[in-house]
Amino acid sequence: MKKVILFALAVFIGTAVNAQILKPVKWSYAAKRVSATEAVVLLKATIDKGWHIYSQNVGEGGPVPTTFTFNPSSQYVVKGKTIEPKPITKFEKTFNMNVSYFENAAVFQQRVTLKGKTATVTGKLEFMVCDDHQCLPPDEVEFSIPVK
Repeated sequence: MKKVILFALAVFIGTAVNAQILKPVKWSYAAKRVSATEAVVLLKATIDKGWHIYSQNVGEGGPVPTTFTFNPSSQYVVKGKTIEPKPITKFEKTFNMNVSYFENAAVFQQRVTLKGKTATVTGKLEFMVCDDHQCLPPDEVEFSIPVK
């Protein structure tokens, strides 16, 4: 009985460790002023070797696109769409279609109009990460980016 409990505990710990290890995307944030009333918010994905995240522009039936949702605020107004770098576009058998994605790193940019001297841009992003063998469930991350 003691061996069964130890085995079950080892499997549980091993599963928990593996779940923590599979975080192949790290997000970082910054903001830069472009004028007295405008700033660009930068959302950077640093992607582990062998993994990729998808473009914001993915066709129907494809993977979950990277999306950005900015919270309404009295401090700023989102101006236009979030800009992404030029993606890699290739046919993926998993989805039976051409898909656009990013490897290594991708910096997304969002222009905001400021209503005061400072602001904190908040919201959430959603993304899906895959490698050649598997896709992880979509992940949602909240962000808070000070603009000074």
